[in-house]
Amino acid sequence: METRAPYVLIGTFVLAAILAMFGFVYWLNNTGGIGPRTNYHVQFQGPVPGLLVGAGVLFNGIRVGEVTQLGLAPDNPRFVNATISVAATTPVRTDTKVGLDFQGLTGVPVVTLEGGMIVAKSGEPLTLIAEAGAGQSMTQAARDALRRVDTVLEDNSGPLKDTIANLKTFSDGLARNTGKIDGILAGLEKMTGGGTPAQKITYDLRTPQNLGPAGKTLSASLAIPEPTAVAMLQTQRMLFAPSGDNPGFADFLWADSIPKLVQARLIDSFENYDIAHAPLRTSDLGQADYQLLIDIRRFRIATDGETRVEIELSARIVDKNGKVVASRLVESSEKLDKVEPAAAVVAFDTAFARIARELIGWTVQAV
Repeated sequence: METRAPYVLIGTFVLAAILAMFGFVYWLNNTGGIGPRTNYHVQFQGPVPGLLVGAGVLFNGIRVGEVTQLGLAPDNPRFVNATISVAATTPVRTDTKVGLDFQGLTGVPVVTLEGGMIVAKSGEPLTLIAEAGAGQSMTQAARDALRRVDTVLEDNSGPLKDTIANLKTFSDGLARNTGKIDGILAGLEKMTGGGTPAQKITYDLRTPQNLGPAGKTLSASLAIPEPTAVAMLQTQRMLFAPSGDNPGFADFLWADSIPKLVQARLIDSFENYDIAHAPLRTSDLGQADYQLLIDIRRFRIATDGETRVEIELSARIVDKNGKVVASRLVESSEKLDKVEPAAAVVAFDTAFARIARELIGWTVQAV
């Protein structure tokens, strides 16, 4: 028995498949449906590389339609006219911004729509004008930027060549004077306190030892407060008059500030004279019967005329009530043959010893 093929059934199936395929494609191009569409004219003021009929149209990143027609503007062949068909519900306005974007690794071009507030008048045909350069791809933008850079370099080739030559001359000069530059930097570092600081050398004022036998002793308690002095004397540096640069004393330091050093050595001198009735500091003794108040006037090396060491003190003895019992100005100087720290300290020791003897004898008689 001969089998008869169902040709009508097969033909019907193939025709239905073709129609379904066309319907699916139409559905895709109409963003998932066959709803109402609205056409808009778009004009690009420049090339639109790769844009084809059927390319997608995105509004704020959402696909709303496709390009249905492309052509050159008859009045200006540099412009490109396009017709886009988008869903009727898309809020396209007269001031909606139009651009061209390139998506994916292959850079597939799509028309982009963004924003807009001004509603077009009813019945008025709407033409959207894309911004200048909207169709420019990143590759083209890079080419244009490199072309402008090349133009700038070409226009300024002479000054650039001179600048490079000057830099080479400057670097050669630095290389030739490396030693000098290192010396300058080392000097700046030292001047600003950087690097390893120079070691300071500390000198003390020697207490006189041979003050003679104690004749008359102190009959009342005596305190020696810290001497007063102007701000210039509140230092551990060696002072000069007139002041000037003395490199030999750059690392010189007294063992303490001048007022505290004089106080300590005066107390030591009184102790060497009579340890049993020696005065103390005010803080150690409390309320003493008398106080020996010292004001330092000079404690320096004088270089005007004959170089010498000068010490001058103003002394006052006051009782518990603050009454001045006695006052005296004592001073001493010692010739300095060589202006150097060791010789200067010896001269200060000699001058201070004379002042200490004079102050001790005067104080013992007054108290």
